[in-house]
Amino acid sequence: MGTKKIEVEEQEFLACCGSTRFAQEMVEVSPFSSLDDAIVAARHVWFNKVDVNGWLEAFSAHPQIGQTPFSSSSSSSSSSAHSTSAQWSKGEQSTALSTATTSSLQQLSEWNARYYQKFGFVFIICASGRTTEEILAELKKRFPNRPIVEFEVAAQEQMKITELRLAKLFSSKAKEFSTGNQYPVAKKAEEDRVSILGGHLTASSEASVGKTIQATSRTRPPITTHVLDVSRGSPAAGIEVHLEIWKGPQPRPVFGESDAGGWVFQGSSATDNDGRSGQLMSIVDEVSPGIYRISFNTGVTKAGTFSCPTAAFTILILYLPRKLELGAEDVFCEAC
Repeated sequence: MGTKKIEVEEQEFLACCGSTRFAQEMVEVSPFSSLDDAIVAARHVWFNKVDVNGWLEAFSAHPQIGQTPFSSSSSSSSSSAHSTSAQWSKGEQSTALSTATTSSLQQLSEWNARYYQKFGFVFIICASGRTTEEILAELKKRFPNRPIVEFEVAAQEQMKITELRLAKLFSSKAKEFSTGNQYPVAKKAEEDRVSILGGHLTASSEASVGKTIQATSRTRPPITTHVLDVSRGSPAAGIEVHLEIWKGPQPRPVFGESDAGGWVFQGSSATDNDGRSGQLMSIVDEVSPGIYRISFNTGVTKAGTFSCPTAAFTILILYLPRKLELGAEDVFCEAC
């Protein structure tokens, strides 16, 4: 007799991650036979299916660190998700709040305001087990980041929070099944799983952005890009994007020297309404090592308005002959 799979509703996934697209995609691939299976699916959905707007929606579901989590006043099913999320946020910030002083809370409030003014979204961090001083130090450390870099860091932190909440959710589900003697996982084992996962996520917050993701299949080309117009705080649609690979006589292009004939065209597309490029190359599991160039025509957007003083700019990507880490799979670029 096989292991009973765990059924999870959309609003429960929404409590784990405030992105509606994330919750809907998770329902599509559920049920799950284990927490580990759910986490693998969640990583794939978050980094490969959820767009820029979905990331921002998830960020906005969080209260500022140091503030009392808010609850929804709506009567829809999302109200339950918001209530659960607020309860979990309070627990995740318990260490920070218990170690806070009047001075540290004041500093945190001021830095939160500066952060939001610069980046346009609240400071996202997996706060479980972290003191106020540790969180404040991390905020100050990340504040100098360029907006697009910080956007990626925040997405990684959101995934840590989502994993921790999925563990809590599945622990609760395990208790329900254990009560009816239908689920063959001991309650103590599930509680230990939550504790171990929480400790792992807290420790990994100091690591650099990016961990290897093991998705069942690739749904996009190895090289793609999102374009954000940070002057407007929204995705940039209708931007022409060209992808080329270096095939010149020299090992690499030399700055300031003519590179005529050195670049070989690979593909082109225009960004959609989410700022996501189309297919720039074939969908393959492994990409040939080399130096790639992505060029952006930022002079005219889909709406026909000029978004940058200059007509175009390029970036270079170096692909090494090794398995790519999460975060290197997609190159994020600012439109302006």
